[in-house]
Amino acid sequence: MHLEIILEDDDIIAINKPSGLLVHRTALAASEKKEFAVQILRDQIGQRVYPAHRLDRPTSGILLFSKKEEVLPLLKKQFENKTVHKSYLAIVRGIPAEKTFTVDQGLKNERSGKIQDAVTHFQVLDSSEIPYDTTGRYPTSRYSLLLAKPETGRTHQIRRHLAHKRHYILGDKKHGNNKQNSFFEKQFGLQNLLLHAHKLEFNHPISNEKITLKAEIPVHFRTILKDLNLSDQVL
Repeated sequence: MHLEIILEDDDIIAINKPSGLLVHRTALAASEKKEFAVQILRDQIGQRVYPAHRLDRPTSGILLFSKKEEVLPLLKKQFENKTVHKSYLAIVRGIPAEKTFTVDQGLKNERSGKIQDAVTHFQVLDSSEIPYDTTGRYPTSRYSLLLAKPETGRTHQIRRHLAHKRHYILGDKKHGNNKQNSFFEKQFGLQNLLLHAHKLEFNHPISNEKITLKAEIPVHFRTILKDLNLSDQVL
């Protein structure tokens, strides 16, 4: 696998992570013999890299690394201080009642069991209706393309917040809707989660220059946009 590099200099490197690729080896995936983003990128550029944050395995999009161990804390501090601005794209079931809305709902930490604060801001970019009964209740089904901006970085935060609102992300096997996932797999061949880390804004850890990165939307995402007659021109 060859990873798409979005930005690289002496200190940092950012890639467009494909859906299905783990960032690094975890306890849950210790027995898997698959490759990981850290390993692939290290071999690709010929030096060690250090992830500044994480993306869920099925989520595609921008993943930022430090190329120097001493630079990593400078990047991580920005994430901890919430000065990094993250923007995601998601295709969901239904059309939200409001064009812009915020979900402020604490989420349970899977390890500690403690409730952690979690806030995500959403905007409806486009919506559509298709002539398929996917629920057994209505002759048509409605879908939306959303922009999501999380203030916090809890595990599966965007997926869980949208599930709370019952606007399930298509292809979400853990927090999504089984009927929708089954329909999209059979009708459109969808195998991936339709959540993409599209934009990342932060300050360069050394020069303090404002950096804005964008990750090209993957083919499987654009295909479903077209199938649902959702516009990619808003992106």
